[in-house]
Amino acid sequence: MGNLTSILPLILMFVLFYFLLIRPQQKRQKAVSTMQTGLKKGDKIVTIGGLHGIIDSLDDSKIVVKCGDGSRLTYDRSAIREVTESAPDLSEQ
Repeated sequence: MGNLTSILPLILMFVLFYFLLIRPQQKRQKAVSTMQTGLKKGDKIVTIGGLHGIIDSLDDSKIVVKCGDGSRLTYDRSAIREVTESAPDLSEQ
């Protein structure tokens, strides 16, 4: 019984860390990964550096972003922070 009472706080601490830190981080990583694999041409995006633009073309690891002044910049997919507006899906029409 003495061993159980000395181990119980450690187990409780591990459970708290899992639900407060580890699990939410895993959910965020999964959401970002899903967003980055679901990118398509025409999506309006923001990079981790704060650049706003529209996806002009993409392949497995890189995307080309068209900026407001007409310039085109190449980025890794992992540099995309968020999609601000998704492109209309042409297959639904």
